[in-house]
Order: sequence, then C-alpha cells, then structure tokens
Amino acid sequence: MKFNTSKHISCIIIARGGSKGIPRKNLLPVCGKPLIYWTIQHALTSSKISDIWVSSDDNEILDYALSLGVNTIERPESISGDNSTSESAWLHAVEFLHSQNFQPEVLVLPQVTSPVRDSDDFDNAIKKFFHEQADSLLSVTSISDYLVWEQIDNKISSINYDFKNRLRRQNMPTRYLENGSFYICTSDLLTNFNNRLGGNITFYELEAHKKFQIDDIEDIKLCEAIMKEYRNVV
Repeated sequence: MKFNTSKHISCIIIARGGSKGIPRKNLLPVCGKPLIYWTIQHALTSSKISDIWVSSDDNEILDYALSLGVNTIERPESISGDNSTSESAWLHAVEFLHSQNFQPEVLVLPQVTSPVRDSDDFDNAIKKFFHEQADSLLSVTSISDYLVWEQIDNKISSINYDFKNRLRRQNMPTRYLENGSFYICTSDLLTNFNNRLGGNITFYELEAHKKFQIDDIEDIKLCEAIMKEYRNVV
C-alpha cells in the first residue's frame, strides 16, 4: 500500500478495441500519445492507488498497457459490444482480480475518453471519498448558468428554469454536471448492485475545462488545445 489506509484501492481502466463513433479511438494519438496513455499515466502518478488494471478485448491495447507497466485483463467478446455496459466490464474485472487473489475494497474507475485531468485529481478525489465516508463518488463540473430546453412532439419547453421569470445569472442556483471523467466506489457496492453509484454518494468537482471528452474526431483538437494550454503538454 502506498499511503496510510488499510484499504486496497484498484484502478480499473476499460478500453474496447472497437468504437461506434471513432474507429480504434483508444489508440488514436492525442498530443503525440495514444489516448489511453493519458489515463494510465494519471493512475501511475497516484500515490494512493494500489494497482492498475486495463481491461480490453484488443491485443494491441493490452500490449500497450503492459509496455507502460500496468496489469491487463482480457475482456470477453460477449461484453465488448456497442451495447455492453461499463458495469459489465468492471464486474468481470473484479471477478478476475478475485481469481488472482486481489481483494480490492475501493475501485477507481476512469474514462479513457477524458484525458484532460491533472495528475493529482485521482488522489484528491480519493481523499474526499474517505473523508466523507462515501460509498461512491462521481466527478462533476459546476454549471450555474446552463439553461436547458427540450422538444417533444414539436412542442418546445424550458426544463430547469422558467423563461417567463428569468433569473439574473448571479441568482441562478449552482447545479452540477456529471462529466464522466471518473468514478470511485466500494467494490461491494458495484458487485451487490451492479451500479457505480449508490449508498452515500459524493462528488469531486473538476474545473470547467476538464469536462471535455473525446467522442468525435473534432473533440481531439479541442482536447489537445486545452491540454497544451493548461498542462503545458507539447
């Protein structure tokens, strides 16, 4: 263990070979490195994560993860399709860890498509998780002036505010966007409820520029620009 807690903390990074939006997205270069590199590197720089595992159905991804010095899990094809849930991959990974005599009590579950983080975000979130005695944690971004509308059967209506009584921006309540960058939960919560969130839920707030993720080709240039500006990535 790397810090003064008896809890075993495993980081599980799931990365399919296929992708519905961008072919072989997890290996596409972002700031000169495969996309998955950035999430693995964030985990490697953590002082609180006990071990790191990359779960994938793709041998190239698994070989690349091994070259960076982390552990790998072969993800079955049956839970590697476009309709497969992240929970199914995480549960399979936990079962594999148990079979290898690893007994993680807490799981850090980052999303590869969110490369815009600082190296200490995982550690700070883990501290908050334990300080608040949480069962689960999600990364969020505060949004105080997002005005949301929806259209149903050609009828348009405002969702989170009354457009007839518009508040000044300064008076709008602060809300939080689940940005998907990472989650933390107890292993028991995931295995018992098949859900990354539950029990005593808390959140870790990321700065606004860290909410961006790579879902489309256009997102790569945006994330690269942010990483170069905020993290001095060349």
